Amino acid sequence: MVKAANSRGTAPATPPRTRILIVGGGYVGMYTALRLQRKLRAGEAEVTVVSAEPYMTYQPFLPEAAAGAISPRHVVVPLRRVLGKCRIVIGEAERIDHAKRTVTVSTLATADEGTGPIEMEYDELVLAPGSISRTLPVPGLADYGIGFKTVEEAIGLRNHVIEQMDIASSTRDPALRDAALTFVFVGGGFAGVEALGELEDMARYASRYYHNIKPEDMKWVLVEASDRILPEVGPKMGVYTVRELRRRNIDVRMETRLESCENRVAVLSDGARFPTRTVVWTAGVKPHPILAASDLPKNERGRLVCTSFLTVEGVEHAWAAGDAAAVPDITAGEEGRECAPNAQHAVRQAKVLADNLLAALRDEVLTEYAHKYAGSVASLGLHRGVAHIYGRKLKAYPAWFMHRAYHLSRIPSFNRKMRVLAEWTLAGLFKREIVSLGSLEHPRAEFELAAGGGPKPPHPPPAPNPPQNGQG
Repeated sequence: MVKAANSRGTAPATPPRTRILIVGGGYVGMYTALRLQRKLRAGEAEVTVVSAEPYMTYQPFLPEAAAGAISPRHVVVPLRRVLGKCRIVIGEAERIDHAKRTVTVSTLATADEGTGPIEMEYDELVLAPGSISRTLPVPGLADYGIGFKTVEEAIGLRNHVIEQMDIASSTRDPALRDAALTFVFVGGGFAGVEALGELEDMARYASRYYHNIKPEDMKWVLVEASDRILPEVGPKMGVYTVRELRRRNIDVRMETRLESCENRVAVLSDGARFPTRTVVWTAGVKPHPILAASDLPKNERGRLVCTSFLTVEGVEHAWAAGDAAAVPDITAGEEGRECAPNAQHAVRQAKVLADNLLAALRDEVLTEYAHKYAGSVASLGLHRGVAHIYGRKLKAYPAWFMHRAYHLSRIPSFNRKMRVLAEWTLAGLFKREIVSLGSLEHPRAEFELAAGGGPKPPHPPPAPNPPQNGQG
């Protein structure tokens, strides 16, 4: 293990700069770093961001990227471009020793160098690693399940859905055709409902270009363990969403769980069985594993115990926000209530966290985080949506329009805003793209085939035994 270089005391007369280390390049990590680089005085501190990916993914646009309404490269924000005054380290944080003020990081180069992970020292730590998909021990899920949390998964799912339509169009096996045209989504939150709504809309449009596939040939199933979907938009809008989905012949099953998906058969707790080649898992998230590999205090759900000032409780020089942090909601009016782990809180917490960190460096007064939940918007496909904003309920086109307007205003950088707006404008003038680029997932396959001299012939049958002792 080697120690990372730092710039403390670069000259004898230069006082050491405060080293701020941000773990995570998502909402909280990127917005905190962005605000710090804008407000830090010259020479006051140096900011380092450790992120597994060189970009921040704007997740509310993943369903539209999966449907082809937005190019995948416009759903992500490159960290090096927007954080020009910060040091960006692409790697995985493996362990945090706050007592020693070090984070152990594996970068893209450490494996090739053979030196092992590096230790990065810091004076102030900002923990914003986000969350990962929460899975359950469902038989077959690890083999056949598809996630929907990253841009790679969203584009992979789009390619997969179109490929299943190609399979169904070309096969002469009725059982294979039915399985290819059956799509099961597990989880009735934002990710599941929006992904299902957008992809069903896209597949319905694409079916017009298949001579033997009609929209009614496809079976879409939404499985939710609780008694309602989209709880964030309220009971009435949840009921409307169920009605809207069922009007589109989507099979919505509430108070139902996925029991198994072995052998490409989805078995539900209500006894239903669906032969399917597509099981999309969007049933919640859990804290990032780096939290368990730290010496910082955590609650029973594995999230960091934080104060309303976004400091880690009982620990100095440690800050946290977003999905990884259990931040008390002081606007709720009831003790023990925590802020929901969503983008609305994460973006606002990042602003307060950055300001409080600066205040701590300058011996100024810290500010409590207080934001009353404004509401939620969700897209159900082109020109369809639901919204519950500041007590007002919207549905259909107005809700869909608000969904787009709100998220367009929130995606970082003017560059991304204009690119997304341009794509939406062009989409209104031209037909949708229905191309599957499945080869993107295995870009070297074609070259490997060519370099290997083409397809290998089958092994020849074994030669007969030669005659022995003059026999034969």
